[in-house]
Amino acid sequence: MADFDDLIAANRTFAESFDLGGFDGVAHAGVALVTCMDSRIDPLRMLGLQAGDAKIFRNPGGRVTPQALEALVLGVHLLNVKRILIAPHTRCAMASNTEDELRARISESAGIDASWQPLGVVPDQMAALEQDVAKVRSHPLIPDSVPVGGFLYDVDTGLLEQKY
Repeated sequence: MADFDDLIAANRTFAESFDLGGFDGVAHAGVALVTCMDSRIDPLRMLGLQAGDAKIFRNPGGRVTPQALEALVLGVHLLNVKRILIAPHTRCAMASNTEDELRARISESAGIDASWQPLGVVPDQMAALEQDVAKVRSHPLIPDSVPVGGFLYDVDTGLLEQKY
């Protein structure tokens, strides 16, 4: 249990001034964001938003997976999502390594063969972003009235640039 003591202590400090209780769970700014799990991304602050403003889905590479689509459909129909941003980022490990390279690194770290593990690398980040935007725009449960944009977040400057 001691493995998490620092985090539990930080949580206790957080809870002392916690003021988000009773939130309704909808996206008050009407925004949904699909982005990468990279710790250099601060999803709310990069968009000038606060807690409760957006629905955020994060995964390696910031791809629109079936689970991300599920979240977007729920967001649009039940959680006040009115705009969707898809935002992978620069210097992403998923876009700058091959699947074999990542599997080899994981195998070495794990001490066992990881060649069977799918990793979802992104050989062409801009092509993948264009495909993901098209996938969301064409989904039968995402109305045409919901704008969907494809962006690239620069982890070195903090700037978000619209690509699609």
